[in-house]
Amino acid sequence: MKGIGGFYYVYGEDGSLYECRAKGKFRYIRVRPAPGDDVEFTPPTDTLGGSIDFICDRKNELQRPFVVNIDQLAIVISVMDPAPDFTLVDKMMIYGQDLGVPVVLVLNKIDLRSDFSSIADDYRKSGVSIVAVSSVTGEGMQDLKEHLRGRITCFSGQSAVGKSTLLNAIGIDLNVETGELSAKTRRGRHTTRHTELFRIEELDAYIMDTPGFSSLESLEIEPEDLGEFYPEFRQYIGRCRFDRCVHINEPDCEVKNNVLTGEIPEGRYERYKYIYKELLERRNNRYV
Repeated sequence: MKGIGGFYYVYGEDGSLYECRAKGKFRYIRVRPAPGDDVEFTPPTDTLGGSIDFICDRKNELQRPFVVNIDQLAIVISVMDPAPDFTLVDKMMIYGQDLGVPVVLVLNKIDLRSDFSSIADDYRKSGVSIVAVSSVTGEGMQDLKEHLRGRITCFSGQSAVGKSTLLNAIGIDLNVETGELSAKTRRGRHTTRHTELFRIEELDAYIMDTPGFSSLESLEIEPEDLGEFYPEFRQYIGRCRFDRCVHINEPDCEVKNNVLTGEIPEGRYERYKYIYKELLERRNNRYV
């Protein structure tokens, strides 16, 4: 369920939580337990501490935050305060696709802004599910719960987007202070210090609450392959003049043509170009 300071907390088949340490053998094979792992363990006794003895095979692994075996990734953004970092959202969506994990985009704090539909419109053709919610008014909360039902969901996003408050509204007592925005920077203070898995009995679901973060540098894909992670582009791939068109500077590019007509959202395309340039620079710097 979580790991803190070398101790790992295991949810047993009996519904109890056990404090364990990982067997020393895991250090030698450079494997450490992660929230979401299925494990075999020895419960603690009056004289001996508990131990994690075996870690089962993982179906997927997310590096930042470090979690495993998730069924879907919920990217939480605030429609305002803090302003959404859409580049981070797009990178997380690419990361989820690379793992083969469905993505749910959660538009939070809709009670603060009535004209949030433009944000949803930007992602309607992106292949993600979109849920608009307010933990204050309760709007959209039942829809969100249905997306969580029967799944292991990793919640992530920027700091101070309201993840902890949202999870409290779902019914998880995090027993933590929820974040405030720095008055000077309008950036969130980190209030979730570690990744933790929570059980929701009524939904037969698990939720991972993860620390907020403001960057993602672990995309391991080639720049030329980036377009494959944009569902908005797929129907046009192969219809450009050049077979290996990357939809940046090439003439007679169907993707660019459909950006001009509005079929592809301009914001998504501009962020695609930004991420492409980032990936290209990173690759070029490998050989400097």
